[in-house]
Amino acid sequence: MSVRGIPAPDTYLPSHYWEDRARRFAGDGAGLAAVCSYGMPEFYNRMIHACQRLALEPWLDVSPGTRVLDVGCGVGRWSSLLAQRGAQVTGIDLSPTMIDEARRRAAANGIGDRCRFLVQDLAQLAAGDQFDLVLGVTVLQHILDPSALRAAVQRMTAHLAPRGRMVLLEAAPARVANHCDTTVFRARHRSTYLDLFANCGLELRALTGVDPAPFKTWLLPHIRKLPRPLSLLSIAGVTALSAPVDMLFGRRAVESSWHAVFVLQHAEADEHGR
Repeated sequence: MSVRGIPAPDTYLPSHYWEDRARRFAGDGAGLAAVCSYGMPEFYNRMIHACQRLALEPWLDVSPGTRVLDVGCGVGRWSSLLAQRGAQVTGIDLSPTMIDEARRRAAANGIGDRCRFLVQDLAQLAAGDQFDLVLGVTVLQHILDPSALRAAVQRMTAHLAPRGRMVLLEAAPARVANHCDTTVFRARHRSTYLDLFANCGLELRALTGVDPAPFKTWLLPHIRKLPRPLSLLSIAGVTALSAPVDMLFGRRAVESSWHAVFVLQHAEADEHGR
């Protein structure tokens, strides 16, 4: 695997791009190279996953039988976690290979009976049910077309039960920052998401941070310009510097966080979810 990142394609065809990533990496180890930072070392992606889990953990305390919809489920890392806690999980993804791998992993973990996986485009989501928890982790940031983005949020909202909760983790800096944008990724200003959610009938219940350490976003736009040994050394240094900051202060340092966790409910629900 490259340690300098793999360049984004000139033309982004989402179904082709994610299927290619899945075929390359979904079956390797924890499958993080397929769903985190493409082409980066395993230790870097493990750090990203650990920070995401810390940020999401307060919202993943599910009761047995909780109906969960995991959008952009990839290899099923969150689906499996929630199913192991007793939830009944439906995972959807654009890539058939991702879905096959998610099914395989769930069966290997003995939770296949609590997981259902479907190949679907989020903008045309039709999962046949409403869910107590709708979870999406770094999914919307890869939907670049504004109409598809709006359709995706509308379809997720339609699948959210009246007392349900939607939890989304996305690249959403509080200040304008497009230096890491590519043909497959966009870090939208936080207010853009908040306006979109409100327009789709959702109300913000909580907003927390994930990764306030700035070192990763300083390095990533330049990593492919560095010689290979220096790029690996730089990534290792950035990982070592970022991990303690993000893990200790990630949830609280909301304003400086590159990613954000949005906790949403239907706008008509009161503070008790009724």
